[in-house]
Amino acid sequence: MTGIMILDHISIVVAALLCAIVVGVPLGILSYFYPSARKIILRVVDLLQTTPALALLGIIMVFLGAGKPTVIIGLALYSLLPIVRNTCLGLNQVPDYLVEAGKGMGMSRMQRLLRVEMPLATPILFTGIRIAAVNAVGTAVFAAFVGGGGLGSVINTGIRQDDMAAILGGTGVLMLMALVLDTLMGLIEHRMNHHTAGSTSHRFRMVKRLGAAGLAVCVIAVGAWSFIPQDENGIVLYQGEFSEVQLINSMIQQLMEDRYGLEVTIKDQMTSKNNFQALIGDDHSCDLMYNWDGTILTTILGLDTTDIPDGMTLYDFVNQTVQEEYDCRMLGKIGVNNTYAIGVTSQAAEQYNLKTISDLQPVAGSLRFGAEQDFFTDAGSMKFGPFVEFYDLNFKEVLHVDIMLKYKAIEEGSYEVMVVYATDGLNKRANLKILEDDKQFFPEYYGTILARNDLFERFREEAPDLEETLSSLNGLFTNDLMSSMTYEVDVEQRSVDDVAREFLIEQGLLAQ
Repeated sequence: MTGIMILDHISIVVAALLCAIVVGVPLGILSYFYPSARKIILRVVDLLQTTPALALLGIIMVFLGAGKPTVIIGLALYSLLPIVRNTCLGLNQVPDYLVEAGKGMGMSRMQRLLRVEMPLATPILFTGIRIAAVNAVGTAVFAAFVGGGGLGSVINTGIRQDDMAAILGGTGVLMLMALVLDTLMGLIEHRMNHHTAGSTSHRFRMVKRLGAAGLAVCVIAVGAWSFIPQDENGIVLYQGEFSEVQLINSMIQQLMEDRYGLEVTIKDQMTSKNNFQALIGDDHSCDLMYNWDGTILTTILGLDTTDIPDGMTLYDFVNQTVQEEYDCRMLGKIGVNNTYAIGVTSQAAEQYNLKTISDLQPVAGSLRFGAEQDFFTDAGSMKFGPFVEFYDLNFKEVLHVDIMLKYKAIEEGSYEVMVVYATDGLNKRANLKILEDDKQFFPEYYGTILARNDLFERFREEAPDLEETLSSLNGLFTNDLMSSMTYEVDVEQRSVDDVAREFLIEQGLLAQ
């Protein structure tokens, strides 16, 4: 966790809050002016508040792409409700006799709003802004899913690795951030609610105005940080959620810098599907990504193994599809087959002599099964329903669990059987027995680097054999090797860059 990540998080919140104020206050005024429109406006902002954060960010990303603008707009929409409601409420609570006094003085409708009603409604309005600000601090952790930066990636990684220091550190910073923000805004709110004439000297008024102007400049500067473009020199990648992706990204970066002196920018963490959207198209924001052919087929392209023509491998079909439809190509298989696998606790494996998935059939009624929500969807033929039907399994209990918490749950005894990824180092930490897929239900998920076709032409002068260098990783890995490397990162808490560098040196791809 670095100061840049903390500043990113603060700037996202401040920028979103400023946008919400710019939009929310006029909407609140409209609700006050036109009671007939009030129900519609409030209903819309209510619906925005109840929309799942990830779904809202996903919708916005379709139009704006990955990055901080998507997160800022999403947070701004989430912050509208308290601002709109409190603006309307504050204006409605202005005493009628003061409004009538304004009329008697010949003020126009807009003059009464600006000189009488808004000044009196500001304390209540500011309370709404204060609520929105504190809520936005926590909601901004979802920025990690769309390449928006912030502290979300620290917390997500900490949960996955069961790294209590990272979880508590990230959460503590968020709590402190929210507490400081709430305290500062509380002091301003108290000042608004207990305003007295006090000193009215010219010097005092000048100090107040300069202080307010300085505060405004600081707030705008912090918010503007989010819109400062990240350095995107050389080849650009997005960081992945899992250690396997982070290791390959680090190897790519080190190879490029060592062989060509070519800078590689690894931007904020992002999910696979969002990363693919950032890779394709004329307005792309990255050049290549590491993924698995099975994930590209199902999660990204929305296809299934049944769509693969007879006589064609999954890898070749996916490669042909991305070339024809998205002007990208896969650069070969690095050697890992990170497919779905079924893991069982060592106690269950020993008690029931479990070696293959078929061995589960007679004892499934005594075992509990757990998996992330994605495994229970109807998308694709390699999910839970087809799986239990194919192997004729009827588990005692089936539990849905968050992907970041599923290893913690099985270690605590919540279930005995779990779907895992074959190369995940956390399988070793949880002491799981990986059962042989003896009937070959799960398809291959071969690791591969997916690159834009124009990448090699753009860097032909600086790196004429770029494709060969990237392809030099092909065939170097096995599932056991990758599992050991991710174990070093996820469990032993070693640096991704150190583990990646040691591997490249061992393979003769980097000098000592």
